[in-house]
Amino acid sequence: MDEKSFHVDDTSVQWAIPVPVTHRPAVTSPYKKWGRRLALLLTFMFTVHFLSDVKRPHHHGHEGQDYGMLNALMRHAPKKGGVLRGKKAEQLFLSVPDTDSAITTSRVYADKPHMAGSEGDFDTAKYFLAHLQEELQIDRSSSDIPLYSAGSSESREATLSISSLDEPKAWVDTYYPILNSPLDRSLEILGDDGNPVWSAQLEEVADETDPYAFKSANAVPAWHGISRGGQAEGKLIHAQYGRKQDFDALVEAGVDFSGKIVLTRYGGNFRGLKVKRAQELGAAAVLVYSDPHDDGTVTVENGYVPYPHGPARNPTSVQRGSVQFLSLYPGDPSTPGYPSYENSTRVEGGSKPTIPSLPISWANAEVLLKHLEDGHEGPTVRLVNNVDEKVTPIWNVMGVIPGHVKSEVVVIGAHRDAWVTGASDPISGTVSLSEVIRGFGVLLKKGWKPLRTILITSWDGEEFGLIGSTEWGEDFSEWIKNHVVAYVNMDTSASGSRFKASGSPLLAHLFRETAEQIPHPTSEERNLWDARGDSGKLFGEHTNAEIAAMHQNKRLTADSIGVSPLGSGSDYTVFLQYHGVPSTDNGFTSTRHDPVYHYHSIFDSQYWQELYGDPGFSRHVAIAKHTGLQVLRLSGDIILPFNTTHYSIELESYLDKVASIAAAGSYDVDLSPLRDSLHTLQSASLELDSAKIKAERKLRKILKQMKKKHVICHKIRRKIHKVSCKLKKVFGKHQCESKDKHEDMDRQHSHRPPSRHLVKAIQRVQAVNKRLIAFERSFISKDGIKDREWYKHLGVAPGKWSGYGATTFPGITEALTMDKNATAAAYEAGRLKVLIDDLLDTIRL
Repeated sequence: MDEKSFHVDDTSVQWAIPVPVTHRPAVTSPYKKWGRRLALLLTFMFTVHFLSDVKRPHHHGHEGQDYGMLNALMRHAPKKGGVLRGKKAEQLFLSVPDTDSAITTSRVYADKPHMAGSEGDFDTAKYFLAHLQEELQIDRSSSDIPLYSAGSSESREATLSISSLDEPKAWVDTYYPILNSPLDRSLEILGDDGNPVWSAQLEEVADETDPYAFKSANAVPAWHGISRGGQAEGKLIHAQYGRKQDFDALVEAGVDFSGKIVLTRYGGNFRGLKVKRAQELGAAAVLVYSDPHDDGTVTVENGYVPYPHGPARNPTSVQRGSVQFLSLYPGDPSTPGYPSYENSTRVEGGSKPTIPSLPISWANAEVLLKHLEDGHEGPTVRLVNNVDEKVTPIWNVMGVIPGHVKSEVVVIGAHRDAWVTGASDPISGTVSLSEVIRGFGVLLKKGWKPLRTILITSWDGEEFGLIGSTEWGEDFSEWIKNHVVAYVNMDTSASGSRFKASGSPLLAHLFRETAEQIPHPTSEERNLWDARGDSGKLFGEHTNAEIAAMHQNKRLTADSIGVSPLGSGSDYTVFLQYHGVPSTDNGFTSTRHDPVYHYHSIFDSQYWQELYGDPGFSRHVAIAKHTGLQVLRLSGDIILPFNTTHYSIELESYLDKVASIAAAGSYDVDLSPLRDSLHTLQSASLELDSAKIKAERKLRKILKQMKKKHVICHKIRRKIHKVSCKLKKVFGKHQCESKDKHEDMDRQHSHRPPSRHLVKAIQRVQAVNKRLIAFERSFISKDGIKDREWYKHLGVAPGKWSGYGATTFPGITEALTMDKNATAAAYEAGRLKVLIDDLLDTIRL
């Protein structure tokens, strides 16, 4: 009977006899009250403890990846605020790259010559290694440099263990390619009696206006890397740009190249292919010069003063560079397809010239051109190009930031070696990479850890033929195939005003989206992506229409997003063309109205860079931010930011180009089966898009629920902790677990094996990512491209006779344009169809 039922209204029954008391309410003592409460509390605590500690079944076979992604998404940082990731990490990163830091770094690297294999080059390797160690907080207590010989157990272990590292690591790999260096060289015009009537001044001339160029003027003589040593004598023939069509036109006109010295100008194609075509036609040697007519409007003719006193070309400037036949294969010519260890077997590779060549200045070329009769054949000239060829060590510097998902690796790289001091090529790229590393270092200090592992690389030997990256790529083919998901490249970050956007169509959307988030380096109201249309401000009346057309044609190669396909010419080549790893490359390039960029010259100096190339270094910083943001997305997004649908649509545009070539040449090639396969691929890709959205949405939903439960349990445990402390005080026990220990226990609860639903959701995400990674890989053919089998990507390759520029569907295109063979084109279309049909089977869920 409760108090309400016992109550009687005294207003209505004042006269009633009092009801006898048959039950007295129990009076509970304070001690019994506390005893009951304690019992209930203990029961509740035991229940919570039991439920939170109950062991869930393990899911064998996927713990590494499942738990890695789980830890990344559910891990709680020691301090309030949670783990640094996503937008917060991006915002912090973007606040780090700094112009003052960039200028300081550039002055260090570009202070002295550092050609591949030189003492200066090794100094830059040690400097870059120290930078990695400092920013990534790698132990430097040992005085020994982690310097490993390629092929050694230490070198192999360093790379093969990347996918199992828990802490950052950095080291240097040494490869041993065959390189050459210049000895004595000369160029003379001979009279009828065979005696010299003119001798060229082959070296560049600098004064103290540019102190960097002045002190380096004689450090690295003007010559061609990988060039043939020897002497040649013959009549001079001018072959314009030395493109295949230039040579073919002269042959058709009846010009005989046998025993001749061919004079060509830079531009239009890779310098090595000028030598290759001359060699095939029986020429004795090649001279390549820099023509101011290729400099746009910034010429003496338009009133501009030559450098270093103005922005026009210094007439003594010379473009050094490799003459390896890059479109055949890159890397060490003596180890095609395998790495150049110190004891590697050497072969006489087919990518080396068999005739000598020399680069010369406009000042020298102008003399030769005046001696040419009817514009083609001129006097007898004698050329000497003696070189020292030997096995030479080069040094790749590697740094690793381990991620939660260790089996997936994003690589970012830039080359470090230069022909002289190379303030633009390559130091502007190395400076941007250094700023990226500083940004990652700040994130690491704040507790950041990427979802996927990041590998940072400073390549060596790029200038001789992409050697450092190619040898490493050939050395670790299987590891790259199994682990590397994307490659982000930097070469020249700043040599002019126009932003260059190049990459695999798979990454085109990522490239543009990240560029649109970076402020324009010189215009507050625009973004970085807008700089694709920028141009210099130096104009003039006199210009070359052919050069203007060539510049315009380069811009027409961009896809519907605005990103151009990659051919070759930098370190992405081995990743994209040999392994099928989607890649990007960016930087600011020179236009027809910018100060003349003295490519591969002593005048590519720190002084030129600060005065003309990138005053204030805002472009260096913009490229660092853009590149770093790409890597943060690639390494941090749950679903890899690959757009297969855009790629599949671009593939049909490639086919349209091939169909146009076939129609123009009246070739009977049935391309409809290939087109049908592409249409099916587009449909399958749309289904994959849907699966991407569903997989990520499902995973995020489960994570949101888990986080909500975690918050509730966290609050309950904190309340229990507080009540427990009070109880201990009541019973005279004043010791209570510290807050830190309580939070440690809380974190232990958050690391229990995941639920079955979460495991399945993560497996769905991994299944999608596996298909995304396979997309680019699927264009790799074991047999490669006809006549240059090292290049294995049947979707895109460097042009056979351009070297740098990309040729899409190269097998079909070259069968039509080079071989003029419809049967060969049909065969290549069939090969491509097989790869695409296999890709269809791979990406279907």
